Amino acid sequence: MLIDVLTIFPEMFTGPLRASIVGRAQEKGIVTVRTHDIRAYTRDKHHRVDDTPFGGGAGMVMKAEPFFEALTAIVGPPSSAPRDYPVILLSPRGQVFHQAKARVLAAADRIVLLCGHYEGIDERVCQVWVDEEISIGDYVLTGGELAAMVVIDAVVRLLPGVLGDAASVEEESFSDGLLEYPQYTRPAVYREMAVPAVLLSGHHALIRQWRHKEAMKRTFQMRPELLLRRGIDPAEQPLLVEALKEIGLENPALDKRRKKEVGNP
Repeated sequence: MLIDVLTIFPEMFTGPLRASIVGRAQEKGIVTVRTHDIRAYTRDKHHRVDDTPFGGGAGMVMKAEPFFEALTAIVGPPSSAPRDYPVILLSPRGQVFHQAKARVLAAADRIVLLCGHYEGIDERVCQVWVDEEISIGDYVLTGGELAAMVVIDAVVRLLPGVLGDAASVEEESFSDGLLEYPQYTRPAVYREMAVPAVLLSGHHALIRQWRHKEAMKRTFQMRPELLLRRGIDPAEQPLLVEALKEIGLENPALDKRRKKEVGNP
C-alpha cells in the first residue's frame, strides 16, 4: 500500500511513522508512507501557503495553488475520470472516522491525505481533487497532521502481514460492533484479586461465551449507543439479559440514566 500525505509540517511524521507497528510495516515493505511538503510547491519567494479570505473574516485560508501543483506532481493532472484510490481531506466537517471506514481504506492500494490548517483550504481544491472528508472527532486541532496519523495507524494495522496474530484484529474493540472484553494475564491472583475462573478452565466454548457477554456488558456501560446501532441477534439475547442483570439493570435509576445517555425518552 502507498500512502501520500500533503502537509506543511512533514517533520511531525518522522517519529510516529518510524516507530511501532507502522514503522515495522514499512520495514517489511507492506506499506510506504510518503510525506510531501506543500511549501515546496509554492512559486513566491516566501513560500506562502495561505492568504486572507475573500469576503473578510478572521484567520487565514490555505491557497489553492500549492495543493494543485503538489497533487499534479504526485498523482497526475486533474481528470474527470474516476481514480481507483481516494484523495481524502482531514477536516472537522468530514464524516467521523470509525473502524468500518478503516477497513474500507485498508482494502485500497493507495490513499492520499491532505492536511489542512488555519480556517481551512480554498474550496476549489475540494471541488477538483477531494473525494471525501474525514474527521477524527468533534473537536478542533491545530492542523490535519495528527488526524492523518490516526488514520494511517488505524489503516496500516489492518493490512495483511502487519500484525503477528491476525486473529487479534478480529477480536479487537469495534470489530463486531462491540467494545473488547476484559483482558487478564499472569499471575492468576494479584493482591488478592483473582482472574475470573472461567478463563483458567480451559473450556474454550465457555470462555468465548463469557467474553461475548462481557463485551456486551462493557459496551452497554461505556458506549450504549454502539449497542443500539449494532442491534442484538436473537441468539445473543440470553447473554445480554444475563449481562444486564449483572450490572443491576433492574435498578430503575440505572435504567433511566442509560436511556437518557442513548437519547431515549
